Amino acid sequence: MISLLRKIAIFLPLFIHACDDPGTPRINFNSDSPIINYGAARLTDHLKASGISNKSIFILSADHHPGHLPDHQPDHLPDHKPLMYFAEQIAEVDPEGYKILIHNDSIFVLGKTDLGCLYGVMDLMEQIGPTCDFDRLEERQVNPAFAFRAVKFNLPWAPYRPGPATDLHKETCRDLDFWEAFLDMMVENRFNALTLWSTHLFPFMIRAENYPEATPFDEQELHQWKAFWKTLFRMAKDRGIETYLVNWNIVVSKEFAMEYGATVHDDRSEIVKQYTRESVTQLINEYEDLTGLGVTLADWMGNWGENKMTPKEREDWIEATFVEGMNEADRKIKFIHRAVLAGDPKEMRSVIDHADLPEKTIVEVKFNWSHGHSTPYLSLTHSNDQGTIMRDFWDPEPENYFIAWMIRNEDFFVLRWGDPEFIRSHLLINHHDYVDGYFVGSEGYIPAKDYSHKDHPHKTWKYAFQKQWLFYHLWGRLTYNPSEKDSSFAMAIENRYPNIDGMELLKAYSIASRVPLYLASFYKSTWDFTLYSEGFLAPWTTGFDDGRSPFISIEELIRHETLDARYLGIEDYCKMKEEGSPIGDKLITPLMLARVLQDGCGEAMKLIRKLRNPGNEATLDSELDDLETWCHIGYYFAGKLRAGVALETYNLTGDQQEKETSIEHLEHCVTHWENVIRLTADRYSPMPYVSMGHDNQKWPEFRAFHWQNFREDVKADLDYVINMHH
Repeated sequence: MISLLRKIAIFLPLFIHACDDPGTPRINFNSDSPIINYGAARLTDHLKASGISNKSIFILSADHHPGHLPDHQPDHLPDHKPLMYFAEQIAEVDPEGYKILIHNDSIFVLGKTDLGCLYGVMDLMEQIGPTCDFDRLEERQVNPAFAFRAVKFNLPWAPYRPGPATDLHKETCRDLDFWEAFLDMMVENRFNALTLWSTHLFPFMIRAENYPEATPFDEQELHQWKAFWKTLFRMAKDRGIETYLVNWNIVVSKEFAMEYGATVHDDRSEIVKQYTRESVTQLINEYEDLTGLGVTLADWMGNWGENKMTPKEREDWIEATFVEGMNEADRKIKFIHRAVLAGDPKEMRSVIDHADLPEKTIVEVKFNWSHGHSTPYLSLTHSNDQGTIMRDFWDPEPENYFIAWMIRNEDFFVLRWGDPEFIRSHLLINHHDYVDGYFVGSEGYIPAKDYSHKDHPHKTWKYAFQKQWLFYHLWGRLTYNPSEKDSSFAMAIENRYPNIDGMELLKAYSIASRVPLYLASFYKSTWDFTLYSEGFLAPWTTGFDDGRSPFISIEELIRHETLDARYLGIEDYCKMKEEGSPIGDKLITPLMLARVLQDGCGEAMKLIRKLRNPGNEATLDSELDDLETWCHIGYYFAGKLRAGVALETYNLTGDQQEKETSIEHLEHCVTHWENVIRLTADRYSPMPYVSMGHDNQKWPEFRAFHWQNFREDVKADLDYVINMHH
């Protein structure tokens, strides 16, 4: 720290006037930094219409130190040691952190890194808002809580989840205008890593020197692909965003398989090893702005079937291909080693030790398997087929890697979501010394083309992620700073909708967004298709299956296991009640959960009604419609829990009144589902669901998702109970 302070004390960045137009604040910054150039350009654009001319803004990063003070010296600096003053001011600022200082008409954005300064510039713009009200600006110092804050983005090329829900994104994902908007969003929300996922991306990026036929493209086509990737990686780097490519193993292209006598999946031959190792090296050498690579020890690594690979054999293959290929490259890169199906943490540790990388490896662990939007308590991982929580991944505490939790979203692709309380509790419970990162994203949903929303006055956004703006805003901002207050998020809402009470809309969001969390906590799920909360679907249920449809029937709800051990399932609850067994004070019964849902959705509905106004912007009405839809799904879930308890009690006791009670609750459920349809039919089209691309179609008749497509399944529950006989 002392040497750093001396360095800063001796050198201070050369400031260039980025904007000296009349009526615009004077911005002073170092033009040698692409990251700060980007921030200064964003700030200049933001301030253009303000009409304020008496402010001077200084952006000062310790990353650049040509040795000059700005010509325009702030008058409050100590005359004898102005440089040491700056060193003292950033002494407690961490890398990627920042400090904002105000003195008279001078504003200072300080950081030890360019990226920290960029985040400070973003904060400044957010505080003064679209009207550029500098009276709102507060001094503050903010440091990041997690070093790695990543978006998981599955690509539509060589996709893990092929099918119509993936294919329709190809054009959008090839458009650099889309990526510019997406990367801008990441900066605003403090995400610092873009992880791009594909089973086998090499043929889209390089022509392997010894295996040129592995790529299907001619020279012109491959040149266009290379220009695309290089531009994307440079755009990200200029914004301080790291880029990673994450694959699945063992996979080669069909062109490679045909030309060189291999199989596309699970080919353990020496030729595939050599091709993979050499491709890794060539990729790193050809793409100088790519930050790192990631590996998956699945799904084609002898994880299933007769010819299985042991955990050691899988790790040995990774070491002989990816690790050796990385070591043979002209430069060092960063490495992501996924824990999914790794099977043995000790073997993984050995590979990371042998790799001897200059920076810590990032070990991704899927939090509650594919359904991280459930309970904030770790109940499952995906380190083996059983979902066992293998604590050897972090005990003893690693020295050369850290854990980054993967928070998958396979539960809401259409309805907007945003619950800061859930995210804060997740970070508080799971931020251990060995954890220094989070991934957020989906396997089955690509946030590019908005294919669900009809052309409608509500639709003022261009891309899907822009509609889900609060989801990204909350996850990004809170993984950067878990202490960020709700008032900040309310201000972000009011910057979008100036005539709304931001705190009230945030509260409505938070309460309504708990509905899918409660369902995923109560209804245990594992891999992607085992639950789709917003549709009340379990296309590939892991528990009792009545075989009627993907929709979760009342009987399936009764018989199913819970994910969170604090929840008591319907079948167990009714059995304990009938037997007179004590129910622990800390357990959450189905009826208690139903009450929580009912009360919460009631509170959210009051806020929604209050927020509705004839003068609202169309997009705001769309957000309120989504929240109201969540509430009716919550009412539906609450009613179905009550109906399930009454029905199972009838099954155990033969009490006819319990059957009548179940019927009454299910009649209310039908009404709530009709309200869900009413709120979505005019706005959302029937859309492809990701399971339609699965090679084993369990429900071939399930061709499109919309809530109205399951109206008959809702009624079928009612008919089922009416026709029951004890």
